[in-house]
Amino acid sequence: MSAKLRVIIADDERPARSFLAALLRGFEDVELIGEAETGTQAIKLIESERPDLALLDLQMPEATGLDVVRLLRRDALPLVAFVTAYDDYAVKAFELNAVDYLVKPVQSARLRETLNRAQERLERAEAREMEARKLRAAIESYDEALHPPFLERIPVRQRDEIILLPVREVASVVAEGELLHITTLRNKTYLINYRLKDLEAKLDPAAFIRLSRGALVNVEAIRRVVPMPGGTYQVELVNDQELPVSRLQSRALRERLLRL
Repeated sequence: MSAKLRVIIADDERPARSFLAALLRGFEDVELIGEAETGTQAIKLIESERPDLALLDLQMPEATGLDVVRLLRRDALPLVAFVTAYDDYAVKAFELNAVDYLVKPVQSARLRETLNRAQERLERAEAREMEARKLRAAIESYDEALHPPFLERIPVRQRDEIILLPVREVASVVAEGELLHITTLRNKTYLINYRLKDLEAKLDPAAFIRLSRGALVNVEAIRRVVPMPGGTYQVELVNDQELPVSRLQSRALRERLLRL
């Protein structure tokens, strides 16, 4: 007899979680190993229990189902099926990238299909990396199609915790390779693995301005702008950070901030 499929559920609504759990317990080849009601709990549960399959609600407090995938360590990423109350953008993104999803209220027969697919994929040696690529592509497709409102909080991992950093408290974001150093108005620093241009696209352009190819600052955090030789500038922030402005961005800064 083959090993049971180890599954976790993440959904912030208790009735939906209980309903899905009851369906799973009706399948003899499935073992429900844990439940989470927030995205943060889901990440901790997945990294500690290492399930074969995670059923993630698309909309959860603290971190959405998509955020869970983004924030998980790569070596901990299980197979994933998103659960949605029919988000048209999500369904199209998931279908386009062959990522499984379940529409609420979940039907037993449809859940069985998802479980069968997961079992089949686990039997293929290349399944993990292939599924990870599909998940990333689905998330990018969803983000591009939806054009969500500007970010209000940035989820930042610190050891085993996720801090929700309010965007209004960010003074600067400086890129170093594929890492971003985020410094707050109170001079606290955080590190995330993200591309600067992707983060910039999620921030209100009225609130942030580019200083160079690798730096972005909160306009409200600028204390003074100091002219430098060659027609460039240096920006001093309220947290005492000093950042150079490139020649190209000096022109943009001058037009935006230095003219009455």
